[in-house]
Amino acid sequence: MYSIDGKIAWVTGAGTGIGRGGAVALAKAGVKVVLSGRREGPLEDAQKRIADAGGEAIIELLDISDADAVYAVADRIKERYGRLDILVNSAGLNVPKRRWKDIDANGWHTVVDIDLNGAFYCSHAALRMMREQRDGLIINISSLAGRRIGSVSGAAYTAAKHGVNAMCESINLENCHLGIRACAICPGDVATEILDKRPFPPSPEARARMIQEEEMADTILFVAQMPPHVCINELTITPTWNLSFIGGTPDREIPRDD
Repeated sequence: MYSIDGKIAWVTGAGTGIGRGGAVALAKAGVKVVLSGRREGPLEDAQKRIADAGGEAIIELLDISDADAVYAVADRIKERYGRLDILVNSAGLNVPKRRWKDIDANGWHTVVDIDLNGAFYCSHAALRMMREQRDGLIINISSLAGRRIGSVSGAAYTAAKHGVNAMCESINLENCHLGIRACAICPGDVATEILDKRPFPPSPEARARMIQEEEMADTILFVAQMPPHVCINELTITPTWNLSFIGGTPDREIPRDD
């Protein structure tokens, strides 16, 4: 695999779940990591994990739905390091009231402002540096909901993740000649905190069969360690016990009586 030792990465949603796992994995590979998220406590925990593993990380508190704040963090990264090699857009959320009969405008904006608009702001800010460098990798943590229409994720999340996948490919379309690559990683069920927001949160037994944080971390590292002439445009990863195939859970059934 290609060495990424000494590279600079910016990871959003770095305090928990997939973002935390990816940040730790990159740091173990020698990457200097900028950790962003809305809550300082979880970011400090991620920073400690990285330090304990011998890595280097700094914290930049950030709400990625705030465009001005995103560009300000990017400017500070450039001022501190002079470049940005890897962006991992992992910040994301969903709301419990997610189906058409339940969701309202506020719920829609809550999801889209983070999952799509925030990913755009961060990608746009990163591209300003990467186009100057004529090099860079953007990894967007999308979802199986970005490829398929299902009953679990809801209207806003599904629309946002489809948008992320399209945005990713448009980055490649317009910037591949500059040595810039973008990848949409599309996982199925992952055992992270976002599951607690489901109308029917899965049991501990069900979560044990899902993709785990460290396995998503390995996937992020795999993409990051591809040589610069290789672009993984889109990568789908699901549990072998794939509930989108198996079904049988209440949130996968659409009531037709109202």
